[in-house]
Amino acid sequence: MNADLSQLLQSSDLVAGVDEAGRGPLAGPVFAAAVILDPNRPIEGLTDSKKLTPKKRDQLAELIRAQALAWSISSASREEIDDINILQATMLAMRRACEALPAKPELILIDGNRVPEGLCSPARAVVKGDSQVQAISAASILAKTARDAACLQMHELYPEYAFDQHKGYGTALHSERLREFGPCPEHRRSFAPVQRALQDKASQ
Repeated sequence: MNADLSQLLQSSDLVAGVDEAGRGPLAGPVFAAAVILDPNRPIEGLTDSKKLTPKKRDQLAELIRAQALAWSISSASREEIDDINILQATMLAMRRACEALPAKPELILIDGNRVPEGLCSPARAVVKGDSQVQAISAASILAKTARDAACLQMHELYPEYAFDQHKGYGTALHSERLREFGPCPEHRRSFAPVQRALQDKASQ
């Protein structure tokens, strides 16, 4: 962590960390979470959610919800992603997460290199923030576990696509099922592999 970021954290009491999950997948909503941690109730093991096992993520998500000063989880739907594009939908989900916090933060730290417009508090982007700032790590865990839960719900509705296994990402298995069955209502029509699957299905 650089000195500037460290000083920012020390000078602000209510710091919200914000991160997203689900920009890359071919299906489902994109999720974002915002978390204000309680300095008097530290949570051990917070790091980038991608570095954690599913079991550890679930355990930490439960601790975050129980011990954080404030937290929220929001999303942007598949329809919104197709309507305004995935980048803007991600910014929308992040803004919704910040607005849904029960306490107004003094400072918002966003994972990545972009800050959503119209936030309720001063904000700054932090590249690789999910491995540098604990509040962003916590947000990454809540967003990831929420999205994984949504993928299990999609699997119940559309079991032929195996969303429980690939979580919507463009794996070989997912690509195979897309070719076989064509897109389901949760597939993002604005994503090229889904467009190709639609065209292939129409030409059959």
